Amino acid sequence: MEKNTRLILALDVLDSDEAIRISKAVAGHVDAIKVGYPLVLASGLQIIEKLVKYAPIIADFKVADIPNTNRLICEQVFDAGADAVIVQGFTGHDSLEACVELARERKKDIFVVTEMSHPGALDLMQEAGKAIAKMAADQCASGVVAPATRPERVKQIRRIIGEELAIISPGVGAQGGSASDAIMAGTDWVIVGRSLYQSADPAGAAAGIVREIKKVIKDSS
Repeated sequence: MEKNTRLILALDVLDSDEAIRISKAVAGHVDAIKVGYPLVLASGLQIIEKLVKYAPIIADFKVADIPNTNRLICEQVFDAGADAVIVQGFTGHDSLEACVELARERKKDIFVVTEMSHPGALDLMQEAGKAIAKMAADQCASGVVAPATRPERVKQIRRIIGEELAIISPGVGAQGGSASDAIMAGTDWVIVGRSLYQSADPAGAAAGIVREIKKVIKDSS
């Protein structure tokens, strides 16, 4: 993905017409649109093809299975037009390798979850997060997912993966994360959902976050 606005929309709506309307509104304000199971289960995998005209699509399916199944899932998603897939790393190096190898063949991206943004992620995920981040770097994934709600974790993950891999960070807005704090901690893109797609003016809300991001980058340079 090109690093223009540093903003990714998490589009967790159910209606395809609403999804298209919001995507059209924020086009140019976001570098990618992240879609997950709620929208795809409600509207079908073909929704990806309809949305990709507005921004690159990240399929947030958190793929977590044996290598062959992982590859089959990613094949279907890439065939549908997605530019990237988010996968879990806890299933081990061979399952991740299957995804990364396919993405490399297709010139697509794989992002690996190190830690999610909700409070429950503290129960079990932090213990494994650093090892998963190292595995993602060893496997040469495109990047990792680290929580904007915990900027200190973004800093730790950045130290593990270095500068070669990208970090995308969910949790800005409704979950309490700060775009500025996440960017300062070392994330490349912040992911924002409800604050955008529930806004009466998604384009204006997105533009405001982009201005905040640009300001913090300018002030820190």
